Amino acid sequence: MNITDIRIRKIYSENRLRALVSITVDYDLAVHDIKVIEGPERLFVAMPSRKDENGAFRDISHPITPQARKQLEDAVLCAYEQYIAEHSQPEEETINP
Repeated sequence: MNITDIRIRKIYSENRLRALVSITVDYDLAVHDIKVIEGPERLFVAMPSRKDENGAFRDISHPITPQARKQLEDAVLCAYEQYIAEHSQPEEETINP
């Protein structure tokens, strides 16, 4: 699996949901509504899901192997942390002489 693009679509700070992310795989497949969630011990990635007729949430799309899940989670969390670092730095003031 080659993740060719990761876009942080929306950032949240009010609850455990931290971000909504979209990825592109091999320039051919887009997966939207991947969630970055603040867990009790660390951030984790939750795949897009919907509620079934029994009220349980089921992933709409997901990695098949543990290796693919780790690759996807590592890439998404890295992009999220980079986004946060870039957007949380105070802007430098320009002083005109």
